[in-house]
Amino acid sequence: MDEIVKQAMAKWPNVPHCYGWLALDARGNWRMRDERAQHLKLAGDRINNAALLGFINRNYLSDAQGRWYFQNGPQRVYVSLEATPFIARTDPAHGFILHTGDALESIDGAWMTESGLLLLQSGDRIAQVDDRDMAQCLARIHINGGPSDDERLLAWLGEPSSDVKVTLEFADKHYPVTRLAWDNIPQQFGFTRIPQPDAT
Repeated sequence: MDEIVKQAMAKWPNVPHCYGWLALDARGNWRMRDERAQHLKLAGDRINNAALLGFINRNYLSDAQGRWYFQNGPQRVYVSLEATPFIARTDPAHGFILHTGDALESIDGAWMTESGLLLLQSGDRIAQVDDRDMAQCLARIHINGGPSDDERLLAWLGEPSSDVKVTLEFADKHYPVTRLAWDNIPQQFGFTRIPQPDAT
């Protein structure tokens, strides 16, 4: 967290939290959602300013309820998540890199949804892989120790079988891939997609 943010929090400790105005889409883009975007359930305007993006990424945290937020000075701006708290992209140097710019140094688990989206866990961070990068990821996915193909993978996603072992190759290791329903992701990993204020 930036030092200037810590100072602002100490100076103004009781600033009300903000909900609905900031979103992270499934491709790792931060989006500003004004009242019109919220009312019409639109994605909002993509934030492109490099300095602002860096500020958000450095001050991106979660609370005890699994609600992710951007600490904007003394105010918590809670983030609406289209997918997961982090979005990963393939990277030639590191294998995977998060939308915050951090490299994914290790993988502790891998999952695929019924629609073929890939999820990666590294420590306490869970990231969905940008769907545009899935073609590159498929070359790293193996079925029963051999190369996978679309037909066999789709069959496994439709009806997982204990006879079929799906793995993801990363950093010269093979990690088991487990099937996980999209709707169960927040509960499994302890986060909230659409944060709401505490009940009063």
